[in-house]
Amino acid sequence: MSMSPNRGLLWCGVAAGPLFLGVSTLAGLLRPEYSLARHPISSLALNGAGGVQVLNFLLTGALLTAFAVGAGRELGRVGRTGPVPWLLGLCGAGLVGAGLFRTDPVSGYPPGTPHELVYTPLGVLHDAASALFFFGLPLACVLYALRSLADRRWVVAGYSVLTAAAFFACFLWASAGFQQNPGLVAVGGLYQRASLLVGFAWIAVLALLLLRSEKTRGAPTPR
Repeated sequence: MSMSPNRGLLWCGVAAGPLFLGVSTLAGLLRPEYSLARHPISSLALNGAGGVQVLNFLLTGALLTAFAVGAGRELGRVGRTGPVPWLLGLCGAGLVGAGLFRTDPVSGYPPGTPHELVYTPLGVLHDAASALFFFGLPLACVLYALRSLADRRWVVAGYSVLTAAAFFACFLWASAGFQQNPGLVAVGGLYQRASLLVGFAWIAVLALLLLRSEKTRGAPTPR
């Protein structure tokens, strides 16, 4: 049985996280001078096989954007698409931008570069693009939680709120680590990965809920 076009778009939301985290983790493990716990994922694009991480940003951003289109179509069946798909689309665009504009060195990677972050125009553009993801995703979680509360879907609402809180807290701790906070600098990369794991897991859960709705057709659509 062939898959409907919109189901294919929704499956992109399931695939985005494993692709991004899997590729970036493997790339980091293959570089002895790179620390998964200390360094940001974006630094993998700076030297060596940096094109792999650039491609990882671009492909994951494309998958997330495709999922946003599918989510908008599925949620629109109840007559109100809402802002969540648009925010997910901005998240996807942010990842694409993060791939197009490379970050500045930080925390001593690549080897021989300063530990303190020194901004360049490309680095500023990278951070601006990344902000679309790191601020857009928790906002999408909160708005989806409000939507779920209106429909008395308490578990989904609670999970979405907890995701937003955990995602943003880990993002702030990671940012402090990359700014060389003495207590967090050694684990900045770890907190960033925790943030991304939590966020991409929520995207996958949302995609699976919408896939179930698309399959049943006659049942009320998750809202």
